[in-house]
Amino acid sequence: MLPCRSIKGHCLNLLWRQKACISSLQSKNVVIRKSEKLKNKPRLEELVFGKFFSDHMLVCDYDDNDGGWKAPQILPFGDFHLSPAITSLHYAIQCFEGMKAYRTSENDIRLFRPDKNVQRMQRTADKLTLPAFDGEEFLKLLKQLLQIDSEWVPHSQEASLYVRPTFISTDPVIGVKHPSKARLFVITGPVGPYYEQKGTELFNSVKLLADPKFVRAWEGGIGAYKAGGNYAPTIQIQREALKRGCQQVLWLYGEDRQMTEAGTMNFFIYWINSDGEKELITAPLDSGLILPGVTRQSVLDMTREW
Repeated sequence: MLPCRSIKGHCLNLLWRQKACISSLQSKNVVIRKSEKLKNKPRLEELVFGKFFSDHMLVCDYDDNDGGWKAPQILPFGDFHLSPAITSLHYAIQCFEGMKAYRTSENDIRLFRPDKNVQRMQRTADKLTLPAFDGEEFLKLLKQLLQIDSEWVPHSQEASLYVRPTFISTDPVIGVKHPSKARLFVITGPVGPYYEQKGTELFNSVKLLADPKFVRAWEGGIGAYKAGGNYAPTIQIQREALKRGCQQVLWLYGEDRQMTEAGTMNFFIYWINSDGEKELITAPLDSGLILPGVTRQSVLDMTREW
């Protein structure tokens, strides 16, 4: 391993040498401390999205000034002790992902294309100048966490285990700057449907508020990244939609009122076009307005082969 040293006039070489001196995230170094008291699991009919959490969590800390990535830990689920000055609280230097683990009829546990979520988190982290991490090693750690809490994956096709990776800056300073400290962690919990289901229908239709004065993202912004700061400004508009008798917001953009996303989701339209052809359409990604969803890409991958 090369020693860190200053190389005047050669910024790229300096960056390369600095990275060589930073330890990477490695699953083989994981430290596991299991909970001494396991929690009672909720009944299926009690499941509310985001309310219940499993027994353990994955925590990976990074310190640019102390060797980079520390040994990852799988610990009992619990609160963090962090300074109120950390920059993620003040400047939204944070991102997250969302995926699910399912139990099959053969009692196996499956994740749906988790590599795509990890790749998206890496892109967002890079956009926010959070430290790089090895995606394959992170997935190994995630699978270890799921093995430990495997009984939290519901024995039902109507529920799943929600997996929430989150990445935050933890510099205890006031100031907008590149973070030198960060925490990458994962919590999980059993969930039912995200939207409340009424009656016996598997899926209920929703009404969308389409008002051009409300904008979720814009060209040159970070709408294509899963950053926490993208979500808080939409809450008030969601409340406005509910006041108007709608369940979600259809986000429009530009003078021609382009349809971009619906709520926090990508959306598709299946119609018969002017040529009488059945067609499936969705908003393109080239504008930088759209979050590249894993389900979105999966639907496109499948339907292009039909």
